[in-house]
Amino acid sequence: MYSILVYLQCISVYVSLLTPLSLSTVMGSCVALVPVLLLLSSLQHTSEAGRVLVYPVDGSHWLNMRILVEALHTQGHQVTILRSSTSWYVAEHSPHYTSITVPQAQPQNIESQEFMAHFLKRSLEIQRGRGSPWAFLQFCGNLFSMLRQNQEMVAELVVTMFENQTLMTDLKEAEYDLVLTDPVFPAGVLVAHYLQLPLVLNVRWHLSGEGHFAIAPSPLSYVPQIFSRNSDLMNFAQRLSNIFYHCLSYYMYRYVSNPPYQAVCDRYFANDEVDVISLIQGADLWLMRVDFVFEFPRPTMPNVVYTGGFQCKPSKPLPAALEEFVQSSGEHGVVVMSLGTLLGGLDPEMTEVIASAFARLPQKVVWRHLGERPLSLGNNTLLVKWLPQNDLLGHPKTKVFVTHGGTNGIYEAIYHGVPLLGIPLIFDQFDNMVRMKARGVAEVIEVTTLEVESLTQTLMGILDEEKPYRENMRRLSRLHHDRPIEPLDSAIFWLEFVMRHKGAAHLRTESYKMPWYVYHNVDVLALLLGSALLVLVLLVVSCMCLVRGLRKRIKSKLE
Repeated sequence: MYSILVYLQCISVYVSLLTPLSLSTVMGSCVALVPVLLLLSSLQHTSEAGRVLVYPVDGSHWLNMRILVEALHTQGHQVTILRSSTSWYVAEHSPHYTSITVPQAQPQNIESQEFMAHFLKRSLEIQRGRGSPWAFLQFCGNLFSMLRQNQEMVAELVVTMFENQTLMTDLKEAEYDLVLTDPVFPAGVLVAHYLQLPLVLNVRWHLSGEGHFAIAPSPLSYVPQIFSRNSDLMNFAQRLSNIFYHCLSYYMYRYVSNPPYQAVCDRYFANDEVDVISLIQGADLWLMRVDFVFEFPRPTMPNVVYTGGFQCKPSKPLPAALEEFVQSSGEHGVVVMSLGTLLGGLDPEMTEVIASAFARLPQKVVWRHLGERPLSLGNNTLLVKWLPQNDLLGHPKTKVFVTHGGTNGIYEAIYHGVPLLGIPLIFDQFDNMVRMKARGVAEVIEVTTLEVESLTQTLMGILDEEKPYRENMRRLSRLHHDRPIEPLDSAIFWLEFVMRHKGAAHLRTESYKMPWYVYHNVDVLALLLGSALLVLVLLVVSCMCLVRGLRKRIKSKLE
């Protein structure tokens, strides 16, 4: 921006000097300046171009990272992607980046559609018994097993890279300006530390929970933990459960997620005496994929940049056939349903319930569905294997978005002002929908208790214009759009900031290096309590001596 202002100023000076000349002469001179200005701009652009090493996470997380990668490429930066040979979404060849493929014998869990389908099926079976201690233990076992296996495979992939001296030498000699990664599976964090490069996180989750819990004070009295399904307004029982799930999160980190990476740290960073969570906490910048339109208010840190909704964009025209179907809905409008990128569909029993409920609506329905065609499907429902979700949500006839509760879809709905019906399935989706319900823009239905009547009535309630769902979502959308800079522009600015200054250590608190008893001032409190106790003991002893002395004097007088 600064260079553009300089160029414009040069033009104005140049034109002022040519004022006595004819208009045609001036115009011709300005046109002649254009190639020079373009050359100067390209030279400056080239000189500021950086080199970025990206270690992404597959699945829906890659959809977010890809947007940043493409934006960096557009700004003239050179982007290199580290990917596994079994990657599901991350393509080896792209015009926006060069890739380095690391061989892996078998795909990670999140890279396997077959595994994720089995995981979803097992999760739904467990949810049917929700509320019983046995169901909770099964839930923990299912989740911990999946995470442990995936973390172990990611750690093995890191070892494969570190043992490849040719690869690591090439990465060092490439002189990258920073590493951009997603810490939910923190291989990129370890790579950044090995290469001693500035680290930027594209983050909402890290290996044991929500990102803020790793770096900012997070009082459990009003900051809900993952899986708790609490809002920021908690009664005593909910606060008790919030503390319980916080302990569960710590257990997951300590005994499930961390051990494979700790082995890597002990092997390759023994002299540094680090663990993976301290490396994550030491990141220069956190590009947090939420904002406070979506997230509950909570403490934060100077090196956290909120980029919620950076993937959103104005809608484009729909394909002709789809536009014709949408327009055929008339005044009733359209309901859109999608369960995201990672999970394709539900079991036949559930899809029959959903199809029957849709058939009762006067609205038309566009449903992304990968399974068999439901027998109860109505004439008002169009099944598609893929849909232009952003463009459909931005269409004026779209009335409700039925979603599993992923943040990408939620933010697109907020961006376009479309109320939600949540059918959360796994992971953070329940907690995401709790946030939307607390805002008054959504209703939530348990997938394991789906019934045709309740689903129909809930949809009709959200579609009712007299109820506040749509107006509340429009208000959220206005808040989301009312900002001084677009989230993607903000993300790119701060990435370039880290490149220019070789990090952002001045924004990072050093609290993560403190022992827990220092961080919580336990030693100071112990000293104060000890001093108070000492004073109290001295006071009691003094009083006892005084009483004893008085008794002796009284006794001597009586004698």
